[in-house]
Amino acid sequence: MNASSMPSGSELHTSIMRPEVVALFSSLRTGGVYVDATLGAGGHSEAILQMPDTVVVGIDRDPRALELARVRLAQFGDRFFGVHGRFSDLKEHLARLELERVDGILADVGLSSMQIDDPARGMSFRFEGPLDMRMDPTVGETALDLIDNHTAEDLADLIYHYGEERHSRRIARSIKFARERNELATTTDLRRAIVRAVGPGRHGGIDPATRTFQALRIAVNGELRELASLLEMAPTFLVSSGVLAIISFHSLEDRMVKQAFKERSIWRALTKKPLTASDAEVEGNPRARSAKLRAAVRVEEEQLRGIT
Repeated sequence: MNASSMPSGSELHTSIMRPEVVALFSSLRTGGVYVDATLGAGGHSEAILQMPDTVVVGIDRDPRALELARVRLAQFGDRFFGVHGRFSDLKEHLARLELERVDGILADVGLSSMQIDDPARGMSFRFEGPLDMRMDPTVGETALDLIDNHTAEDLADLIYHYGEERHSRRIARSIKFARERNELATTTDLRRAIVRAVGPGRHGGIDPATRTFQALRIAVNGELRELASLLEMAPTFLVSSGVLAIISFHSLEDRMVKQAFKERSIWRALTKKPLTASDAEVEGNPRARSAKLRAAVRVEEEQLRGIT
């Protein structure tokens, strides 16, 4: 892909809270090495690379996103390294680049606009598309595979735990019933099965299908496992006083981050409460409304000895 074939700004994912992310990292040393664990279209990486002499390792499991980011960040030459894969494989990614420690790690664990707005990805019930939902469409089981491979009871448990959906059992039975009748192949079919179970009315201001779609997507992509892995690994790969910053979009993720940062032998929180997008940002990008940014500094060895 060349610059002339790069999508327009409206098609690219809009990175959430770019100035806030840069402010969190800007206190670190000039020429630092950073990991953008969820590269997307490269907006956060671009902002970090605009700091003098920085180097960014950008990781994404979506080949399309990686392709776009490489075009966008080509101007920074060998200061940017794009890596296809999961961020749970951070150890292997850094080893291939002969890196042992980095100065900062960023993860924006929400979906990108490119994924949500592409009907072929099946991420949203707003568009007719296949029941796929994979962030990396080249590997793993699809959402339809997952439905086929789970009993109604197991599917209900999944929807309840990952979607915090109190009508999970009714929804799961309706989904399995639709599948048995060969009436479940697309995102529209899935939403229809959900509405058949709980009605078309909005609950708490959200569409009745929202929580179930969230749960299936989380399960298909192992999103909570990925986040747990990053929270566990990050202290190993951050220098003393290195920063871990995570942007999350729903309560399950935010609770995991909040709990991890309470470990005072490892972290010193930079954000007592999560940062949220400004009114101006939300007006320009409504998807920023639910974003929460938490950050913490890896405790220095001298501080650690003082605590213990």
